[in-house]
Amino acid sequence: MTMSTFAPGLVHTPVTPFMPDRRIDHDCYARLIAFHIRNGADALALPMHAGESVSLTDAERRVFLEFAIKSVASRVPVIAHVSEAGTSIAADLARHAEAAGAAAIVATTPYYWTPPAAMLLEHFAQIGAAVNIPFYIYNAPEEMHGTRISTDLCLELVERVANFAGVVDLSLDWQFMIDLLTYARRKRPDFALIAGTEHLVSAAAIGATAMFAPLAGIAPRLVRELYDRCRQDRLAEARPAQEAIAAVRHLLKGGGVSSLKAALSAMGRDCGVPRPPLHALDAASATRLAADLAAIAALRDEPHGW
Repeated sequence: MTMSTFAPGLVHTPVTPFMPDRRIDHDCYARLIAFHIRNGADALALPMHAGESVSLTDAERRVFLEFAIKSVASRVPVIAHVSEAGTSIAADLARHAEAAGAAAIVATTPYYWTPPAAMLLEHFAQIGAAVNIPFYIYNAPEEMHGTRISTDLCLELVERVANFAGVVDLSLDWQFMIDLLTYARRKRPDFALIAGTEHLVSAAAIGATAMFAPLAGIAPRLVRELYDRCRQDRLAEARPAQEAIAAVRHLLKGGGVSSLKAALSAMGRDCGVPRPPLHALDAASATRLAADLAAIAALRDEPHGW
């Protein structure tokens, strides 16, 4: 799939379901994939950090991706997350993803290391050059402390890597996003800015044309409404959905994957508990979260159960 034919759209980022013994629950994952596709996903990105990618072994990630692509059965594109600590390891995951049928790949800065800009450029260049499918950078400075992706780095990457398709941005750095689109699109007119969270109204005003939505498993209808209104340039009308999604995000703040999985359970879609070192929410916290979610009026029209 070439960059000219691939438009990510509204990208759901599913969690990874685990059994009580912490093995991947593939049966539950097939149900979850079907749920996301049935409820408005234009594409799936997996396994992202919300999908506990860093808690999966290399072998698990490969089997998991193959299973996901088979379960999707060409209904929507799959974007494979290939981030790793080592450049060659990430590039190998990228090659596997392309061979398995992924439509695109996405990678963030290398785990643990905090390389300077020249090394970061080489890291991304080698990952992108390993495949022919579109390659996206995942810019998450709060998750990846010590490294930042700059406009200059992206412009150099545009020059070096023909399939560098865009940036998935979680920085909420509006000046960076404006500069990036201003200059990158002069070199590559179809260069994409993708909002990395559901903060889409401001990102869409700058020029974001797609969105990664980790909260789509909880509130797919709200997320779809937000995305559609932003893509129609009805930004003022998108604000109520934006604010409702922000209220959900606020409830989960600080709990990460543990809160996300507890919220999914509260919505009737139990995907198990996180893998260590993450802990599940204790019973009292999970009960409070469920009650707080139930109090958000906008969630009453969301699907409950599978």
